[in-house]
Amino acid sequence: MSNDAGATMKAILMREPGTADVLYYGDAPRPVAGPGEVLIRVHATSVNRPDIVQREGNYPPPPGESDILGLEVAGVVEAVAPDVRDWRPGDRVMTLVGGGGYAEYARARADLLMRIPEGMDFETAACVCETYITAYLNVFMVGGLRDGDTALLHGGGGGVNTAALLLCRALAPRARLIVTASPGKEDRLKVLGAHHVIDYRATPDFAAEVKTITNKKGADVILDHIGARYLAPNMNSLAAGGRLVIIGVMSGIKAELNLALMMVKRQQIIGSVLRSRPAPEKAAIVREFSERALPGIADGRATPIVEKVFPLAQAAQAHAWMEAGGIFGKIVLSVRPT
Repeated sequence: MSNDAGATMKAILMREPGTADVLYYGDAPRPVAGPGEVLIRVHATSVNRPDIVQREGNYPPPPGESDILGLEVAGVVEAVAPDVRDWRPGDRVMTLVGGGGYAEYARARADLLMRIPEGMDFETAACVCETYITAYLNVFMVGGLRDGDTALLHGGGGGVNTAALLLCRALAPRARLIVTASPGKEDRLKVLGAHHVIDYRATPDFAAEVKTITNKKGADVILDHIGARYLAPNMNSLAAGGRLVIIGVMSGIKAELNLALMMVKRQQIIGSVLRSRPAPEKAAIVREFSERALPGIADGRATPIVEKVFPLAQAAQAHAWMEAGGIFGKIVLSVRPT
């Protein structure tokens, strides 16, 4: 198939912002690869928490990006723009996209593409880009985790948290890993590399537990997506010179902060997002991720965990499944070629 405009494709569309039942399987214009881009025949994509936030009307795509949901895809290059030299039709690729992943075709920047490792299926590859790059960026590049440090990772069995655990095990095998999670996940998290699992329902003051585990030192890096409600306990859990990296605000955006204590302890609070970063910055992140982290995924040390696979047409059910909670790993949408 060519890169010509005018063709249609199947995609997941929205009637309006709202609950999962606003999603439906319908026809949409097939995208065209512009300068520096490729067109990908999507074989699989995944469901990420930002997809739900966007579906609810609270996370619009960056200017110029598709308003179709979906932040990562795995598939085969269908067509390339004339100025693209390193990729050709037939290449098996996985990549971040600014939007448009829930569809049979997606356009992507050529400088964000990664080759799917030999032997990896499309469903597994569809789990790599959004959560693994998010975890690598924020734990290692932003948070500066070093081998031997202590990390506190919130998120239990979610995609970013399981990716962070596996990447820490592969890249910082001597790091001490503390995880907060809901009941019933302790054994699985320890298999992935967690040394201590705190049941946040039974132990709402996780800071006291972190202090006990670390002999009062605290964590060097904290990865948090909860936001306001966790700010105070996170700061109490943070070691002197530690870094709190906030990647989500599920519990709200405003909280009080003891600035004097933060200054005395030389602590840092860093806000971080991936989707809205400038394209050259994202390309640099992908290059470093490909060089440092992808080998550990390719050789099996940090293989993504696929919780459940839905057909693309059942995206609404996949969203409902994620929102029900209790998942462990990633939810994938399979887009079988027709």
